[in-house]
Amino acid sequence: MMISTDKATKTYKLGPNSVHAVKDVSLNIKEGEFVVIVGPSGSGKSTLLQLIGGLDRPTSGSVKVHGKDLAKTGDRELTKIRRETIGFIFQNFNLIPTLSATENVEAAIAHRTKHDPAHVREILESVGLKGRVSHLPSRMSGGEQQRVAIARALINKPALILADEPTGNLDSQTGEDILNILKELNIKQHKTVVVITHNEYAEKFASRVFVMKDGMLKDAR
Repeated sequence: MMISTDKATKTYKLGPNSVHAVKDVSLNIKEGEFVVIVGPSGSGKSTLLQLIGGLDRPTSGSVKVHGKDLAKTGDRELTKIRRETIGFIFQNFNLIPTLSATENVEAAIAHRTKHDPAHVREILESVGLKGRVSHLPSRMSGGEQQRVAIARALINKPALILADEPTGNLDSQTGEDILNILKELNIKQHKTVVVITHNEYAEKFASRVFVMKDGMLKDAR
């Protein structure tokens, strides 16, 4: 099983009150699945993705990736898992503005990976950025910047791709183009892909769709 959560809960203290951002989520995702989690803003989607990606730890319950319980994993090993096993894609691209597309991808290369400029260029070209590899983010469209972010997520050959609202800052056609790239990676490279979004058109790319509301997975279809 690629991802397995058992009653995963994330609680935040707000003064005397407690808020359950994620509540008792049990979820199993097999290798090679393309899973879409939809829901309104504030439903807990991003928090759940952060738990799965080891960017945060559950207050209770367990979150396992490739059998590793992230809640019980030390910081050094957790960093290694995030770098080598998981590729992250974010709504705001999170590119370094002073670096070119190539340099942004190179900045994510794990220490264990030999720096191969030809490989970096190949990945950028594979996501449709031939001729744009030397451009700064400011000289690229939103869709192009997200393609750089996808290339950066792929550079360490992760088995799992986690995408947090990857189409949120894009028009619908560009958003579909980005989802097509992720679907192609899922089919051709057998990447496990988890996308959280409020855009319902993303559902047609999924092997399974979950609906999140009030911190819980309320429905699956």
